[in-house]
Amino acid sequence: MNMYVLLKQTFDTEETITIENGTISEDGVQFVINPYDEYAVEEAIQLRDQTNGSVFVVSVGPERSAEALRTALAMGADEAILIHDDRIGTDEASVSKVLASYLSDQSYDLILGGYFSVDNGAGQVGIRLAKLMEIPHVGSITELNVDAEVATVKRDAEGDTEEIEVTLPALFTAQQGLNEPRYPSLPGIMKAKKKPFTTLSLDDLSISEDALVSKTTRLDLALPEKRQAGQKLTGEASEQVKELVSQLKSKTNLF
Repeated sequence: MNMYVLLKQTFDTEETITIENGTISEDGVQFVINPYDEYAVEEAIQLRDQTNGSVFVVSVGPERSAEALRTALAMGADEAILIHDDRIGTDEASVSKVLASYLSDQSYDLILGGYFSVDNGAGQVGIRLAKLMEIPHVGSITELNVDAEVATVKRDAEGDTEEIEVTLPALFTAQQGLNEPRYPSLPGIMKAKKKPFTTLSLDDLSISEDALVSKTTRLDLALPEKRQAGQKLTGEASEQVKELVSQLKSKTNLF
């Protein structure tokens, strides 16, 4: 069984974000595997150990994404592929098209990814990719069982749980609770240095730059305003209500 894991490198969630000239400053910032993608990597490794398959981790992004891919190799993935090209934008429609172009030429049974990335939270790549590949897609899974060419999954559905059965090949995105990702061991880190690592550009794929027209454009980027101190209303309940309504009228557009 061949399993491909979609992986993105994101800011460490503990990092302090700094905006300079409308862009996020990367100076001195620690980058990690997108936390939800870690669940996907771990699940693929566990399935590989049960089925004697292979785990490929693939990322579309800047050169620094190689660090995240090597971490996945150290966790136990078998091979890594980085698709890096300045002609590829960060728009998720473009990223999904690039992935579809690459994966269309590969033999795969299962594609796994994170439910969404913590840097922009859009969660579109997996859904778009499944549509382009014309394969079933189930998002936000918390349990995955594979038997021959059928997968049974449980997914988080806004506080409830759905159980779904799909035929393979299929694409799944991982939610927190699917598993507990392992830490790379020292032997794993050493083995990762000898595992296959391929870097590709658009010239290596059957897709042109003209096909990568962004569906979304960032107009502005800014940090939220600093939280102001709270205010305690006093007096009788009716007086508090009048004061609250008065402040809502003066400070918001709700009325």
